[in-house]
Amino acid sequence: MKASIIAGFLILSSPLAQASDLNKRQSELQAIRQQIASEQQDLHSSSQQRDKLLQLLKRDERAIGDAAKKLNQTENQLSDSQATMKKLNSQEADLTKQQAAQQQVLAKQLKSAYLAGNHDYSKMLLNQQDPATVERLLTYYQYLNKARISAIDTLKQTHDELVKVQQQAKQENERLNALAIDQRAQSKQLSAEQNQRQNTLAQLQQVIDKKASGLEQLQIEEASLKRVIEQALKAAAENPTMDGLAKSSGKLNWPTKGSIRNSFGSARSGNVRWKGVVIDAAEGQAVKAPASGKVIYADWLKGFGLLMVIDHGQGFMSLYGYSQALLKEVGDTVKTGEDIALVGRSGGQNQAGLYFEIRHKGEAENPAKYCR
Repeated sequence: MKASIIAGFLILSSPLAQASDLNKRQSELQAIRQQIASEQQDLHSSSQQRDKLLQLLKRDERAIGDAAKKLNQTENQLSDSQATMKKLNSQEADLTKQQAAQQQVLAKQLKSAYLAGNHDYSKMLLNQQDPATVERLLTYYQYLNKARISAIDTLKQTHDELVKVQQQAKQENERLNALAIDQRAQSKQLSAEQNQRQNTLAQLQQVIDKKASGLEQLQIEEASLKRVIEQALKAAAENPTMDGLAKSSGKLNWPTKGSIRNSFGSARSGNVRWKGVVIDAAEGQAVKAPASGKVIYADWLKGFGLLMVIDHGQGFMSLYGYSQALLKEVGDTVKTGEDIALVGRSGGQNQAGLYFEIRHKGEAENPAKYCR
């Protein structure tokens, strides 16, 4: 009883805490808006405002990632629970049918025993009937009795199994209903976080609306990614046992289904070019590891949003940006085809998609060289 009360309190307190954090971020956004309205729009103040808004965007998108990850886990549990419920319903139907058939067999045996009960065994012996006939009858009655006992035992066992399955089905149904309630609450929280993020993003775009400011922003983002790559290379050097991607040329699957929006090497802004590809895909769609490896970075990065880096060994690594949620953490080992993230719009993107890079010894390579 005490455990259920505590569990209930935790369930209730979690949305309250999330709402409190959301309200705090909304208040901070409003304060920044007022500051922008009251201050002169010189370069220094714009830079400060941009940094503040980027920090707020980072918190917004991390909150979206947490909410989306929880929703994804709940939906997977819901799917598993529905499959279990279907299996239990099938078992219950089979056992009910089996029980009915066993009852019919037992009824026939009882009827045979009743009809055979008209014989008086002592009278047969006293009347000095043929001993062989008496022996055959006794053997027949013993067989009927054993068959009847066996049928009763089998029916009892089937009944016990049926009761057990019905209890399991009831518990699974209760779990299913609880998961459905969680799913609705988490969907609502995710929607609230996405609305807050849109408000922050709209304000951020006003601050970095100028072309020069946008180019500066891209250069800052590239510098941030370069530092992450350098850190990743150091981490990868400590784990040189994996095979890399050299033998996987043209054999890997793309990490998610969709069309290429921005291709490798195409112009991005000024002299800045795309060092990976952007794949158009639906928000929330699964991102799968094209090859096995180990997660060496999983966090929010300016311009790339929720970013994951996987070490594949021999200096090869793959990067996944703009994610709605990261489903793996640093240190996790991933297998080929395993879900690692969800497609999103983090990093201030207006359109859902996946940013995907493959690097070898720190240098970006065309993912199309490896993915079919």
